Amino acid sequence: MNKPLLLSLAAATILGTNLSAESMYDRIQMMELQMKQMQQELESLKSQESKATSDEDGDEEEVAQANQAESDDEEDDDEEDSIEDQIAEIQENISDLNRNTNGNHLKFGVDYRFAIENLDYKMADGSKQKNDAFMTNRLWMNMNWAATQHLSFTGQLAYNKAFGQRTDNDTIGYNFENFDWIANENAYDDIVRVRSAYFFYKDSEFLGADIPWTFSVGRRPSTNGHLINLRDDDHAASPMGHSINVEFDGLSAKFGLENITGADGMYLKFCAGRGMSNASHKFTAAPYANDTDVEPNIDLIGLIFVPYDDGQYSINSQYYYASNLIDQVFVGGVPQNQFYTVGGLHSITANVVANGIGDGINDFLDDTIFFVSGAMSITDPNADQGMLVSNPGESKTGYSVWVGTQFPSLISEEGRWGLEYNHGTQYWRSITYAEDTNIGSKVAARGDAYEAYFTEPLVEDILSLQIRYTYIDYKYAGSNGFFGNTTGNAVEITNNMTNASNYVDKAQDIRFYLRYRY
Repeated sequence: MNKPLLLSLAAATILGTNLSAESMYDRIQMMELQMKQMQQELESLKSQESKATSDEDGDEEEVAQANQAESDDEEDDDEEDSIEDQIAEIQENISDLNRNTNGNHLKFGVDYRFAIENLDYKMADGSKQKNDAFMTNRLWMNMNWAATQHLSFTGQLAYNKAFGQRTDNDTIGYNFENFDWIANENAYDDIVRVRSAYFFYKDSEFLGADIPWTFSVGRRPSTNGHLINLRDDDHAASPMGHSINVEFDGLSAKFGLENITGADGMYLKFCAGRGMSNASHKFTAAPYANDTDVEPNIDLIGLIFVPYDDGQYSINSQYYYASNLIDQVFVGGVPQNQFYTVGGLHSITANVVANGIGDGINDFLDDTIFFVSGAMSITDPNADQGMLVSNPGESKTGYSVWVGTQFPSLISEEGRWGLEYNHGTQYWRSITYAEDTNIGSKVAARGDAYEAYFTEPLVEDILSLQIRYTYIDYKYAGSNGFFGNTTGNAVEITNNMTNASNYVDKAQDIRFYLRYRY
């Protein structure tokens, strides 16, 4: 008997046939359809087995005739065994699908990571600071609900904490450790916070045109974006991690242009968000009204344009403008728990990615990723404020380049190696405070950054480990500061600069983690 087609696809049925489907709804629908087909085939096979048993017991003459041919007996036994094996395999796959669909469209997932890091800093005056074993727990709790084939909801709760109780000895900047842009990326306490929560609408036509489109609003998945996701072993969020990597609340709308232009993978995506709301407290004379005595709303608008993406080679670009950006207030050289507004920022990013080099040259190159990314930032200061420099109203342009590759392990079957290099000029400015690098954002570095990592699955795609080394050589200060002339001042780092002991010259991070995802 030929093995049923569904059994030949058994591996694909576990966790869904098409994992590239755009939404959880698609994946659940496919799994449930397969489960129904398997149940029908199971009933058919059971019927065949029952009929074979009935025929064997009910007709002595046929049994006697069959026994005259030994070869026929063996064939019948093989067929019966085959049916029983197929029934057992289908029942196992149905059980797996039942666990994944759970009889509805609600899905929960867990992503837990234990990490231990060796952190080392050389300050501008030659002194050193370090932490030989900084240990953290990070937990993401994922939830997805597909109400219809067009409309779904995605949310993620998170906490990220150091082992035990963190000390609060450092007075510089500790008030902002739970700042909204990095609330879930900062290893601090055990409070569970909302990392993302948004609804997602999709359709295959826009106003009758053959333009697939999506719309989403809520707390956006705006960290671990394109390219930075590779070393983090995550699916990419929509922003380009070279120039923006922060949590924010906003909306986006994406329009697929491939059908009307003929260009592979072409799309345009509009984004808007708010990074700070000017609103009075609840218990005031006018609750939530604008307060003219504090900084105004911080808003961001942008677009992502992908002119070409054939699945192997892609060209990607991004522009955004952020208004009313801030710096920290200092009084007598002492940082305060206050901000002041300094101006806006233009950001332009473009990259080229090869997801596989060449066409069938060899297996190693087929499974190698290579990318080059360039970015530019242009400050737009208020007339009376300095951005990155002391001179009020003076605009500065900065540049950054990022080159990286990820390739198969030569010492294991499923492991991946990665090598990356970043360079930023004196006035380069990104908004990447949530980057998962505890010594500071490497793509924000005004100087040079080098990184190497190895990721190895231990139990399928459920349990994995990673070893990562990051080294940053700063040439100018303010890489991880804000946007003004206090924490963001791009002065050259020298051993005789004022307060040299407060400026990091070089930093390195050696990290090992174990990660469970299911």
